[in-house]
Amino acid sequence: MGLTMKTSDFDYFLPESLIAQTPAEPRDSSRLLVYDREKDCIYHKHFSDITDYLKPGDVLVRNVTKVLPARIFATTLSGGKIEILLLKRLNYTDWETLVKPGKKAKIGTHFTVNDELSLEVTGIVEETGGRTVRFIFDGVFEDILYKVGEMPLPPYITEKLKDSKRYQTVYAKVNGSAAAPTAGLHFTPELIDRIKDMGVKIVDVLLHVGLGTFRPVKAEEITDHHMHSEYYEISENAAEEINAAKSEGRRIIAVGTTSVRTLESAANDFGLVKAVKGETSIFIYPPYKMKCVDALITNFHLPKSTLLMLVSTMCSKEKILEIYNLAVREKYRFFSFGDAMFIE
Repeated sequence: MGLTMKTSDFDYFLPESLIAQTPAEPRDSSRLLVYDREKDCIYHKHFSDITDYLKPGDVLVRNVTKVLPARIFATTLSGGKIEILLLKRLNYTDWETLVKPGKKAKIGTHFTVNDELSLEVTGIVEETGGRTVRFIFDGVFEDILYKVGEMPLPPYITEKLKDSKRYQTVYAKVNGSAAAPTAGLHFTPELIDRIKDMGVKIVDVLLHVGLGTFRPVKAEEITDHHMHSEYYEISENAAEEINAAKSEGRRIIAVGTTSVRTLESAANDFGLVKAVKGETSIFIYPPYKMKCVDALITNFHLPKSTLLMLVSTMCSKEKILEIYNLAVREKYRFFSFGDAMFIE
């Protein structure tokens, strides 16, 4: 009989006061919990100390996606108001979105955002309860969006973000995410320079983060949960760098769960990756064994989330929950603007 794993197995108690509402200043001053799996030891550090745990030849793989100001507000001719969250671009004009309140967004309804941008609801996405919409605009869509849109902060962050750049990694390059790859928020340009100077290789990959990543798991049995697909890319150059390191026994260190999902989606049984452009809906949970990833830099994730399940595969569910409970006692800050963890 196969082992079944329940969503409730990944629950832990988190006081609301530990949910970080604002980012650490400077970025690399956030705390860092280091877990050395070989020695089964935990160290309490700051993120700027990450260089003490990296060595020449390591390959640091980071996700260079850029968060779009994906939350926009629109009105109908009769004055009905809706909030739209852009999830995935389908083509030049069409997007998959979440709309609140959904009952106002009937197929065929027209909404106006501003003089430059309007939209029509074209379909219902059964899976998410979302809508497909067609935007009508003159000019470059992204330029208009940067004027009218807001950063789509997660619902547990209730404070207004003073500087939208703080929900963006310093190395973000390619527009397309509905949420930030938050493990990367701790890096400063100076820290990246120090890491490169040590002889650590930095390799860029791409995964556009959809909201599916952060959605709570509603199913009782983990295997009944369905992941939404997300667009990802690994270039020929990136694949060559990663495969050279893998075959020479050098460590592949993923910055964040999105980098893990990118690498593991493209990896064969020997941990070698192929250059790829496509969609992934990979769902990583115990007893999955990582093929490509040797170590992970990550934040502290929500109870019962797919991200916590993924992190558990780096050691064991019991060990991760033990570490999380320790982090709660030590008053680490949790979630998107929270502190970091390095599992080596």
